[in-house]
Amino acid sequence: MIVEGAIFDADGPRRAYVRFDGRKIVEVGKIGTDSTRGRVRRVPGIVVPRPVNGHTHLGDAVGSREPPNRPLAELVRPPHGVKFRLLAETPRPQKVAAMHSALRRMAVEGVAATLDFREEGVDGVRALRAAARGTGVRPVILGRPLARPIDPTELDQVLTVADGVGLSAAREESEETLQVVARTCRGQHKFYALHASEEERERPESYLRPRPDLLVHLTQATDADVEQVVAEKVAVAVCPRSNALFGRRPDLAGFERQGVRLLLGTDNAMFHSPSMWRELEFAYVSARLARRPVSPAYLAGAALVEPWRWLGTPERARIEAGSPADPLVLRLPADDPAYQIVSRATEHLMLVPGSRRSGAGG
Repeated sequence: MIVEGAIFDADGPRRAYVRFDGRKIVEVGKIGTDSTRGRVRRVPGIVVPRPVNGHTHLGDAVGSREPPNRPLAELVRPPHGVKFRLLAETPRPQKVAAMHSALRRMAVEGVAATLDFREEGVDGVRALRAAARGTGVRPVILGRPLARPIDPTELDQVLTVADGVGLSAAREESEETLQVVARTCRGQHKFYALHASEEERERPESYLRPRPDLLVHLTQATDADVEQVVAEKVAVAVCPRSNALFGRRPDLAGFERQGVRLLLGTDNAMFHSPSMWRELEFAYVSARLARRPVSPAYLAGAALVEPWRWLGTPERARIEAGSPADPLVLRLPADDPAYQIVSRATEHLMLVPGSRRSGAGG
């Protein structure tokens, strides 16, 4: 099969054709230059790497009701927020089934992996591992130890089964907790991430020392705060739909202007479906509505390119012969591919024949 139209990958958008042998990319070039004309099925479209969901709380998928009209802290702050009471009251098999359903939804939309902040200690991590089996979506699990102060034995147990640690806001943790978690993650070559400046502005030194691998939200950060984040080369995940539910908005135009390494996520599964394509569309439209537009290419890169760099596998964000990207085809016009991706991709997704649901690896 040959897809004629455009590519969007780590090198940005461009007109091109892509020839597939099964799900493998065997040839990429300028339209009209291939040597198989008339002998291979041809379809129009845009070829892209598979998206990665840059921030989820999939355990929350057990929630199915409209969230109460309360401050965010009352809903999600540990240990007594509504979500934590819900998690404590829900039997483990029900939580596993809900997470499995959310992962299958992501798989249907071609998502390769998700970066999940998984509460509930070691058992929470193991429950998500169980839920992911058979979905084709790789969970990159950032677990959270339960004990405070940190119990080194429990922290080691979490890191044995998780890919790193994802904490709540820096202001909700002691300096000792932040230091111990960061140091242990570094020593075991695992990820260290935390929420920052979501409900209120936090001083950058509170979440940048020690330096995390990933910050989430920054909706209350100032330009000067963001400048420090960029200087430290720390990636940021934003979740525009979730933020909007509580009257907040990440400054996507400002992030782009300052060169933030941006990931896009869908956040709490009790608030929104884990649809990356819906998140892209909302992010673009809401920025335009606020009269602080962000370029479609920056947003598309936050879903399709930057997460692969963050994971240390940038080759999966390249559409080229021999690439391991296991890409998607969007049956969309090729004239303005970045705009088409952020505005219309949801209803025009086509998996490459013979492809798996995930290109994320194990």
